Amino acid sequence: MTTTTTRAPVLRGPVDGPFLPAGDLAEAVTDFHRAGAAERRWDVETAVDWTAADANRLTDGQRSAVRFITLIEDHLPGYFAVYTRRFPLTDEVSEQDFAHHRELYHFTVRWAVEEDSHARALFRYQTDSGIARPDDLRRELAAEGRKPFELPHDESVALFAYALVQEKATQIYYQQLRSVVGDPVLAELLNRLSRDEARHFAFMADILERYLRVYGDAVVEPIRDVIASFRMPLADTMRGYWRWALRIADAARYDHTDAYEHLIRIVNRAVDAPSDRVDELTRFVAACRTAAPLPLTTPAAVPPAAASA
Repeated sequence: MTTTTTRAPVLRGPVDGPFLPAGDLAEAVTDFHRAGAAERRWDVETAVDWTAADANRLTDGQRSAVRFITLIEDHLPGYFAVYTRRFPLTDEVSEQDFAHHRELYHFTVRWAVEEDSHARALFRYQTDSGIARPDDLRRELAAEGRKPFELPHDESVALFAYALVQEKATQIYYQQLRSVVGDPVLAELLNRLSRDEARHFAFMADILERYLRVYGDAVVEPIRDVIASFRMPLADTMRGYWRWALRIADAARYDHTDAYEHLIRIVNRAVDAPSDRVDELTRFVAACRTAAPLPLTTPAAVPPAAASA
């Protein structure tokens, strides 16, 4: 029998550097905004035909998966708070660091808008398809949403590395779930969500490449630490997380370590002449990948959390 112990995270203060030069970060943020130009954006109210949403076309596992990812996506205020707490825009930081954090804020506010749209859309799907009643769902979301969220890393590059893996893992899961669900409305919604997550991943990949090019070996250890301790968001705070994840594991194939191969590609692309430490990092990340389907008692085989961080 699987048990879950929930515990409140320790909320941390500003992250440590090194930080990218503000100009480098600004270039990555501009590229992100270009990739999400107005003509590519979608609106929750008009993007899909909500009147056609029908949860009767879903299996019990698929319904459970929708409820699960709604809880994860709806924790957006907690994820956004990590950015504002760890990259503060106050007089506590130097002018140089403030300039970096201000450029990052141009990303986080757009990212937050998109992730909040995911939460709203999944809420709308649940209520319009017949999975949940609005008031009941609000209470369920509030019970989890009131819990604080934090990442156990103190280096800025580690937060970006974590977000890179999490965004890619979420994108992969949404694609896998989309391919098997029986309701075309949900399939269309998952397609839109996965495309957003792909853009979020691309931004984090750009940031991590820039870190490796600028700082090289100095950022290898924080990246390694992320993989060594990786857990999807809310795994430690959501009551019954692993038990619920195991219940819906048959809804769509998922293994968050599938995202690791993308991290390896980024490292190899960023480093022209890998050092021994970089080589060790790629070997370590590759070794952490799941080599074969795992038994359902293995946490690595469970579905992901979406958000953002």
